[in-house]
Amino acid sequence: MNNGAGKRINGGVEEDDDEDDVNGDLDAWERTYTDERSWESLQEDESGMLRPIDNQALYHSQYRRRLRSLSSTAARIQKGLIRYLYIVIDLSKAASEMDFRPSRIAVIAKHVEAFIREFFYQNPLSQVGIVTIKDGVANCLTEIGGSPESHINALMKKLDCSGDSSLQNALDLVDGYLNQIPSYGHREVLVLYSALSTCDPGDIMETIQKCRKSKIRCSVIGLSAEMFICKHLCQETGGTYSVALDESHFKELILEHAPPPPAIAEFAVANLIKMGFPQRAAEGSISICSCHKEAKVGAGYTCPRCKARACELPTECRVCGLTLVSSPHLARSYHHLFPIAPFDEVPPSHLNDPIRKQKRNCFGCQQNVLDSGNKPGLAVVCPKCKRYFCLDCDIYIHESLHNCPGCDSFRHSKAATAKED
Repeated sequence: MNNGAGKRINGGVEEDDDEDDVNGDLDAWERTYTDERSWESLQEDESGMLRPIDNQALYHSQYRRRLRSLSSTAARIQKGLIRYLYIVIDLSKAASEMDFRPSRIAVIAKHVEAFIREFFYQNPLSQVGIVTIKDGVANCLTEIGGSPESHINALMKKLDCSGDSSLQNALDLVDGYLNQIPSYGHREVLVLYSALSTCDPGDIMETIQKCRKSKIRCSVIGLSAEMFICKHLCQETGGTYSVALDESHFKELILEHAPPPPAIAEFAVANLIKMGFPQRAAEGSISICSCHKEAKVGAGYTCPRCKARACELPTECRVCGLTLVSSPHLARSYHHLFPIAPFDEVPPSHLNDPIRKQKRNCFGCQQNVLDSGNKPGLAVVCPKCKRYFCLDCDIYIHESLHNCPGCDSFRHSKAATAKED
């Protein structure tokens, strides 16, 4: 019994020693707050007391503010629906800093993955490529393409950080790739920059002017302090420059680049684009893939012009150069041309008005918009059909559905009445 107890005690001691070895590289105060930053979940109320943050209300307020800012500038503005975007990721030693938990590069990889999926969901006709900066050299990690999985898998295998960063080398590399893009494509660069300096082989000002002449829109999200050269780059090329304060702010900043930005006036040229709608091949068919240049068994897509095989859509035929898309891709891009108007916020006094008693339920989910205790909650109303919606349905309508259920039901009922007459 004593020997067994001794083994258990020794085993417990050995486990504690292992944990000490893992945390041995951290200072005492860092070990205390490694797993939980409790001070970040508190906020000061009007009376000066500290209370837990209402994350849902905070998210709703940020969403409403972003929606209003977009609607004020997006009315009748031409947007680039066919975008060619290069994501430039700084993998210098600055990206391994631990001011973001667990590190800057871990946060970048996590949210770049979410951004790529959201980008292709909102821009099904667009393509993305990834460029990394490490040891003062810029490398093309993935060529520009329309497969989110290939970009994500390639990025997750190359997250080692070392050396200095060179913004000029990255811009020169991206400029060479984007110069081959057709004139109807909108050329964009999104730089995720962690360093506080750039080690360049030449004059970066000349490179910035070259990007401007090539009609490349450059945007930068910094993870450290603000840098003049990054701000100057964005101002010259018509992009945006932001500095992330924390992980949630970084997520918000990077997702703002998913919707297509307004086209620059001097670069916005109307073009007719020839597209092909390929047919899906049979499951058991064998053909040579023009993308990978090897024989493949299984379903693919056949180019209607040259009959070459492509693995995925959208893409550009490697043989004849025809842009290959599907009809759902065009349908998903439609809502950017005619976005749904933002809903108006409902004053709490209206919800308690007995005359409006029948409108206390959300038209989308049919849930009561009053909080527990019959207190008025947050609600919005469509300016056209005057239907009430809760904030969750408001977010779903504007970000996913892109149609107002109240307006659609009104149109359907009106059409049915006309048929009966």
